[in-house]
Amino acid sequence: MRKLNGIRSRAVLALVAAAALAAPADSQRGGGVNALTKLQPGLWQLRMLGGAATRPTPICIGDPAVLTQLQHRNAPCSRLVLAQDGQGATVHYTCPQGGYGQTSLRVETPRLVQIETQGIADNVPFAFRAEARFVGSCNSAQRPSGR
Repeated sequence: MRKLNGIRSRAVLALVAAAALAAPADSQRGGGVNALTKLQPGLWQLRMLGGAATRPTPICIGDPAVLTQLQHRNAPCSRLVLAQDGQGATVHYTCPQGGYGQTSLRVETPRLVQIETQGIADNVPFAFRAEARFVGSCNSAQRPSGR
């Protein structure tokens, strides 16, 4: 019986360790993307690139990892970092309410990020390029995106 309890204990420890390793990286600031840790929370302006000229959209960001899933900004999605270096990353994400995407971003400076993303949202494909620029602090009326 004692040997059986030891086996059970090791099995439980192995399951806990596996769950910890498999947990989404977004529990840490920047979602496990090293380059995003250089960015600070606050008010950012998002400008779409490659199409007709559009006005920048202000976004109050609590966690810069939200830049990896702009199309699903407020959804609790799991993220998997596919590749990264000191300047950027490629991240795949999946949302439990449906939808997914893959985003590549490059941090040019702590105040400027280039973003390319594509995926499915509301059963419709999306693909766009954008530039995010830090502009300051969020005001009290703005609620941060991201956890």
